[in-house]
Amino acid sequence: MAREAGVSVATVSRVINGKGPVREATRRRIRRVVERLRYAPHGAARSLITRETRTLGVLLPDLFGEFFSELIRGIDLAARQSGYHLLVSGSHGDRLEVQALLRAIRGRVDGLIALSPDVNALAFEANLPAGFPVVLLNGGDRRSDYGSIRVDNYGGAFAMTRHLTGLGHRRIAFVTGPVRNPDASERLRGYRDAVGRHGRDGALEIPGDFREDAGYRAASRLLTCKPLPTAVFAANDAMAIGLLCALRRRRVRVPEDLALAGFDDIPIAPFIAPPLTTVHVPIAELGSRATVRLLQALETGDGRTGREEILPTTLVVRSSCGAHLTARAGAVSPRQEPAASEDEPGEIEDLEFVRLSKG
Repeated sequence: MAREAGVSVATVSRVINGKGPVREATRRRIRRVVERLRYAPHGAARSLITRETRTLGVLLPDLFGEFFSELIRGIDLAARQSGYHLLVSGSHGDRLEVQALLRAIRGRVDGLIALSPDVNALAFEANLPAGFPVVLLNGGDRRSDYGSIRVDNYGGAFAMTRHLTGLGHRRIAFVTGPVRNPDASERLRGYRDAVGRHGRDGALEIPGDFREDAGYRAASRLLTCKPLPTAVFAANDAMAIGLLCALRRRRVRVPEDLALAGFDDIPIAPFIAPPLTTVHVPIAELGSRATVRLLQALETGDGRTGREEILPTTLVVRSSCGAHLTARAGAVSPRQEPAASEDEPGEIEDLEFVRLSKG
């Protein structure tokens, strides 16, 4: 290429990398040659010199579903703004697969964003080079000094359960998330603490795994409870949507016969019928913040910040919980959670009503 343009290799390098002074006429000539020859820099060769791949690794439990696609969207937007690409992989809950993936990404990515509830931070330390930058998305491990970002799962679940009790519900079923999943455990703890003052009934806790079909199956068990619950809170929106489908096939009306709520506020939640009351998680922001944290670690050379960041959740009230029906009937209004103001809401329509959750 340098020969074609009639310049030195160093001059071509300065133009392609945008570094160093080059006369405008020379720059245009080199660009024309680049386009004619369809030249693209060789990433592997460049990384040998710069020791940078300009690529970030992303490790998730799964790549299916709106939650993960929205999370990847947030990561990708932030990465592209800084000129980075993504290498994304799913672990599918297999610990050995996670370890193999961690070893495989050596030299291929500059840092890693990981949401891996089945593997603790020590596994990352054992399979990655010392000082390799990692940001965890499912909470920090006290035995590790990796930086981490998580959402306020406990506060969101507590606020939603209190909202349902504020509507007059005393038998609230809960469809749990996967066992040993930190997010699921915190959501279950928030639910239990909120219903504790009204009595706890273990029969109202129905096992789930965050997937739509788990919510669908939960309907059969839910409808065998005696007496029947008047509300059900699913640990994520995917299970709430599966549950809604099963209830509809059994001619159980939501919210007239049974109030329904979820967690996450995935993009489709406002558009199902009825629109889903849920706990809003800033999913894309979670991804973008993790990316910013990782890029800061790459810039400073400090891949072990050890700092944990907690993103707040918000309560989004829509039609599926029946708040609009009880408000119009003069029933108990949804109580304001302690973290927010004490003003009581007015009549709640089908449009969103967003309120801060308990912190």
